[in-house]
Amino acid sequence: MKVALLGGSFNPPHVGHLMAAHYVRATQGMDELWLMPAYQHPFGKALTSFEHRVRMCEVMCEDTSGWMKTSRVEQEVAERGGAGYTVETLGYLVEKHPDIRFSLIIGSDILKDLPNWKSFDRIQQMVRVLVLYRAGYPASGTVGPPLAEVSSTQIRDMLTRGELPGEFVPGRVLDYAREAGLYGLGKP
Repeated sequence: MKVALLGGSFNPPHVGHLMAAHYVRATQGMDELWLMPAYQHPFGKALTSFEHRVRMCEVMCEDTSGWMKTSRVEQEVAERGGAGYTVETLGYLVEKHPDIRFSLIIGSDILKDLPNWKSFDRIQQMVRVLVLYRAGYPASGTVGPPLAEVSSTQIRDMLTRGELPGEFVPGRVLDYAREAGLYGLGKP
């Protein structure tokens, strides 16, 4: 089985994540795609609670007929003493699922941060790394057309200004965020 892994803060998940997932599944022969919300951010970034971010990802997966799933693997690794590094998560997954061929999806916007990643060379030995072309971040070696120019930071900024990001966040995810009172949203 071939599984693509899409990690991130998902704070909140948005259509860029969804488009990346659909593109990879459609073009790279993946059987499944697992969203992996960060349990803790290795660079200390403040995050909405893990449980809320997992639930928003699960809501986003509901319309995908089961091929897109949400994984709590980063929580499992943290509970075993991991520090939140991708290399730890991948090592755990490869050991736990020796029958699965994993690919790690990263956006071209992440390439500038790779020197700060722990053991990226080891990551490349464990899994296939797919670099998707994120709009505004052209780079050689990327696959696909430019994906949506949207970020969770942009969405949170919009919400802070009182703007609803309906064109950037799947409706069900936005409904969940509203019901949970996340990002300053109140119940309608």
